[in-house]
Amino acid sequence: MQRLFSTFADGWPGAGILLLRLLTGGALIYFGIAGLGEQHPLAFLAPQMIGATAGILLLAGLWTPVAGAIVALVEVWIAFSRGGNPSFPVMLASLGAALAMIGPGAWSIDARLFGRKRIKTP
Repeated sequence: MQRLFSTFADGWPGAGILLLRLLTGGALIYFGIAGLGEQHPLAFLAPQMIGATAGILLLAGLWTPVAGAIVALVEVWIAFSRGGNPSFPVMLASLGAALAMIGPGAWSIDARLFGRKRIKTP
């Protein structure tokens, strides 16, 4: 993970990435849960469940580049496979791709696991 990002953004940029992760993850989880209440075949619900799982990973900031790429792919799949207005899936796909490229930020599990470590000598 550290090879992907030279630094994990802190301060205001880190807060912006955290807000982006919370918004995207929350929307994905919401639409995943809302899809369970409807009577659809499993093939119709599978992309939403995959997106909701990736949303949980984004909320926690765990495996953010992988989760963002999965969100982008799944939401493009949803946008092209279903009728109606594809604007919301396209927006979520764009947010997922942006998070995959930007990284998790300092306030994430990725930063705790893979961030730069400081060694203090006495």
